[in-house]
Amino acid sequence: MEPSTFTPSEHQHVRYNPLHDDWVLVSAHRMGRPWQGQLEKPPQEDIPRHDPKNPLCPGAQRAGGQINPDYTGTFIFQNDFPALQPDAPDPGPGEHPLLRTGSARGVCQVMCFHPWSDITLPLMSSEEVRAVIDKWAEINTDLGATYPWVQIFENKGAMMGCSNPHPHCQIWASNFLPNEARTEDRTQREYLERHGTPMLLEYGRLEEERKERLVLSNDHWLVLVPYWAVWPFQTLLLPRRHVTRLQDLNSAERDGLASIMKRLLSKYDNLFEISFPYSMGWHGAPTGRHLGEDCSHWQLHAHYYPPLLRSASVRKFMVGYEMLAQAQRDLTVEQAAERLRNLPEEHYKLRRPAAPPSGGAE
Repeated sequence: MEPSTFTPSEHQHVRYNPLHDDWVLVSAHRMGRPWQGQLEKPPQEDIPRHDPKNPLCPGAQRAGGQINPDYTGTFIFQNDFPALQPDAPDPGPGEHPLLRTGSARGVCQVMCFHPWSDITLPLMSSEEVRAVIDKWAEINTDLGATYPWVQIFENKGAMMGCSNPHPHCQIWASNFLPNEARTEDRTQREYLERHGTPMLLEYGRLEEERKERLVLSNDHWLVLVPYWAVWPFQTLLLPRRHVTRLQDLNSAERDGLASIMKRLLSKYDNLFEISFPYSMGWHGAPTGRHLGEDCSHWQLHAHYYPPLLRSASVRKFMVGYEMLAQAQRDLTVEQAAERLRNLPEEHYKLRRPAAPPSGGAE
């Protein structure tokens, strides 16, 4: 029997992730299997615009007793239950090579995007999204003056562990480089040394030429489903220009970012016509003591990790083989990119209902 011709959408294979220096198993033929697993509840739709009992709303009281101001734009406060604190004692190195410890100090902040609870980023105006981006850059500058890593991230939806539907993100700044940052720093540095160009700058240009995994683009940004994606509709947001940190984006790039974020997140919501859950975060060159170093191997980027697979109620679980061996996905990234690419950019909540037919029966 002659071997069949390899087809990515039919035959299992592994793909290398150069950013994380690991592999993902792609098994697209599994998409045809029946689903009898857990079904998720659809996201809450009847969210009140303002709830005085919601600790993220303007004028509301938070868990520590603080009263929020009557903010009208973005609002930042210190997390009432921080994972990192600036004055934690040093535990020492540990008593054995297998029982090592290290210092962990930092600050945790919460940033509200908007005073209304019933709105999300794709439903905000471009000017309001631009204000969020400007605040992100400002925070990265302020906290980055002291801390080597500033992680800006958004968990959207209860499925991703978000306990409050009010539009917001978190910022954790630490005196150490987290695991993901360490890995991306090493892999991007090694790629630049071997190939003479920043990894993600070259990767963005490669994907723009090939277009099969490209979802969106404008004058300053690219959105693509990365070749090595793990989550079903995972995307990577890349600037066209070589930029290492959020605060280095110029005004035109920030406007372009606001536009392409609205377009991408509208597509996400349109996929299953729900407020699409995801975890996203920005990765850029380390800050703090690294500000004086050569970080030209870095390219600023944002990761979007949405868990939904087949519908609003069927999600991808990272268990079993994923936890004990390596990441695995069913839908190919090319199939995911095509689905996202073909979705309308006008948010489903903003579409006008079709006009009733005019005239009587012929």
